[in-house]
Amino acid sequence: MLEMEDSELDDILDDWFIESLKTYKDLHVYQLEHPTQVIEWTSAKTVCVAGYSSSKNEILELRLPLKLFADENKGLCGERDFRVTHGGFTDGPVRHLKHIPGTRCVVTNSGLTSTLQVWDLGGDDSDVIRKTGSIEGRSITGRGSRIAARPSSTPQVLHGAQSNDVLLTEITSGQTLYKLETASADLLSSLQFASDTVFLAGCSNGSFYVGDTRMSAPPQRSPPPVFPCDSKVWWTDASVRPHLSSGRVVRLSSSGRAVVSDLRSLGGVLCQAQLDVQTCNRDDAEISWAPTLDDCISVSGFGGVIQIYNTSIWRTEPLEVQPLFQHRGHMVSSQQSDDSRPTFITAHVWHPERPQTLLSAASDGSVHVWDWVDPDG
Repeated sequence: MLEMEDSELDDILDDWFIESLKTYKDLHVYQLEHPTQVIEWTSAKTVCVAGYSSSKNEILELRLPLKLFADENKGLCGERDFRVTHGGFTDGPVRHLKHIPGTRCVVTNSGLTSTLQVWDLGGDDSDVIRKTGSIEGRSITGRGSRIAARPSSTPQVLHGAQSNDVLLTEITSGQTLYKLETASADLLSSLQFASDTVFLAGCSNGSFYVGDTRMSAPPQRSPPPVFPCDSKVWWTDASVRPHLSSGRVVRLSSSGRAVVSDLRSLGGVLCQAQLDVQTCNRDDAEISWAPTLDDCISVSGFGGVIQIYNTSIWRTEPLEVQPLFQHRGHMVSSQQSDDSRPTFITAHVWHPERPQTLLSAASDGSVHVWDWVDPDG
């Protein structure tokens, strides 16, 4: 029986490998000793990852295979593997991690308290990642803080666990520069800057706030989407555009309903769809706008695949839609035993400059970087 199962698995792997020759421009894999829930770009060719076990964890900076970036004669490029460039250890789990633009600094959170940890990634003279300080939050709920790095020359970080405890803090001095003024204590599912001063705070109940760090006035609030479906949790992402007025927000429910709104009309719905996913039973799914592809979003957390959808074909009335592309590599390559859990995706990110390149991680410790081919050409 075991031989039969091994044979079937080999056939699945062979079929997927043959399929991948047509569906990927590039595909590279790496195996971490322990899985990660965070992938953060520190440059166009390097990312930071960290473990999330309850005890000591590695925090690593990985350089992607240089073959990925070779425009011509890829076969002549000798660097075909991921390489660890810097590394260190944390005293606990890392559930959230953000790189501070223009620096060799990242900020992390354990997911257990609102305190942030500040890390120096090292440089040419040192390959050690070391903790340099901490930032206190103001949450008393015992929940971890979401983090957003301000895209400016001064290192600043936005952080909070609930809508009423969001702070903007200067990293070097620890000074609080801004507080989000709201009486509601909605649990946050995301924080991100839409411009240098305007930010979006997405809430697990489906609402989101749009605030401006230059103003002390209360933020604008968009209520949760209203329709008859069993959606216990929502996740949110905003498209970052040169002009804020052209920005869009997408919200994804645990039942697979996705709703796109316009930042100029927070209560309205531009389009929506029912995605081809199972109901999410985990705390964290991810939805993300492609930074350089108009209308494309990526979704993970509903199993062992990452899906890409084209929102340009969605309508105001919700219809069931199929993904434009699915990365099944983590699920296919994971060797499942009788007593093991199915592999699920723990994190994924788009490359900030390469339109169809993504990096993804799974619960078995695998890390993939892949450049997909649009089946529609």
